[in-house]
Amino acid sequence: MSLVKFKKSNPFGNLVTSDLFKPNDFFGNGFWNQGILNDSFWNGKKLEPALNIKENEGDYEIELAAPGFAKKDFKVTIDDECLNISAKKTSEEEEEEENYARREFSYNAFERTLQLPENIKEEEIKARYHDGILRFKLQKKEVVKKAET
Repeated sequence: MSLVKFKKSNPFGNLVTSDLFKPNDFFGNGFWNQGILNDSFWNGKKLEPALNIKENEGDYEIELAAPGFAKKDFKVTIDDECLNISAKKTSEEEEEEENYARREFSYNAFERTLQLPENIKEEEIKARYHDGILRFKLQKKEVVKKAET
């Protein structure tokens, strides 16, 4: 016969007794950078849509993944040689019945700023939104070659 120490089950695992929880380091890196807490929502990183940039001979193409938005949700500006792209969307749903009320809402927003190259024709930037992808076409300025003498 052997004696085995009994461990009481805890629905939160060993969160309080493990190395994750050190009272002196609660607001430091030890606790917040572990497991599920190491998510962009929790660690202070901004959520930004994925971005592809492709350089062609005569232009640049930019693709920004922003599904679930409508054209009216976007705001695109050019300021101080920067392309600023932002979008906001809110929705609310409310249902009231005799014994209960339910109200749900959501808010989704992002902002991206891109430094434009010097060789862009800012007045000819074109954008279109289709199937959740915001596409930009940025025309390059024509480079005049100096004649060799």
